[in-house]
This record gives sequence, structure tokens and C-alpha cells, in this order.
Amino acid sequence: MQNAHDDPRIGLLLIGFSPADRLDPIARRLGWTGAVLSDPDRELYRRLGIGRAPWWRVYTPATLAIYVRARRAGRRPSRPTGEDTRQLGADAIMVGATVLTLWRPRSPDDRPSAADVLDEGRRALATGGPASDPA
Repeated sequence: MQNAHDDPRIGLLLIGFSPADRLDPIARRLGWTGAVLSDPDRELYRRLGIGRAPWWRVYTPATLAIYVRARRAGRRPSRPTGEDTRQLGADAIMVGATVLTLWRPRSPDDRPSAADVLDEGRRALATGGPASDPA
């Protein structure tokens, strides 16, 4: 994957509603190379129309299988304290204040990879708009 810093026109932001000290470990685990910002009032979420998912979308059979495997292996899955596990977030390509492409996940495992987001950003820069509809 080409690094976003290879193109000075592209910057990556991870924006969450948790305190910044909780977001930094998430960014490291995801291999995120951009800035990390905290939006505790969820203003950006509201502006982008990103709501909370129903419980049945978050606790999918795949998610429950992860918990079952962990229990069978003698591990107890940890749950982040104070985290809203039903807030799925989103991924977006923006130019200035204009959203060109917005991915709204339907479940926790329905997210584009960082490489896909960067590729879409490069296409948007090359063509002046989104190259595809991520649905």
C-alpha cells in the first residue's frame, strides 16, 4: 500500500467521540498513519448523518462467534468501558468541507480498508470527484 504521505494532497484523519487517549491505541492497532482527533459531542457524526446501529447489526453471528472462540480458549473478551459499541462511525473522502464519498458501515466488520480509502482519494483527486459509489 502506498503511504498517504507519498502524496502531500492527501491527509488521513481518524475522528472519534472517545477521549484522545483512548483513540490513540485504536489508531495504532489499525495501522493508521494520519492525525487522530476527538469529537466528544459527535458534531461531525450528526453533520454526516451517522447514527447508532441497532444491536442486531453490531452483535452479528460473526461477532458472537469471536466471543465464543475466545471463551473456549479460556479468554474473556474485554469490553471497553464507557465506549458506545453501537456507534459504527464512517469513512469519508472530503475536499475542503465537501464530502465526495461516504461509507456508512452496516456492521463492525463492514469497513473499507485504509488502502481502499486512499485509492478512492487518489481517484477523486485525479478526476475531481468520486470514482465509485461505495453504497
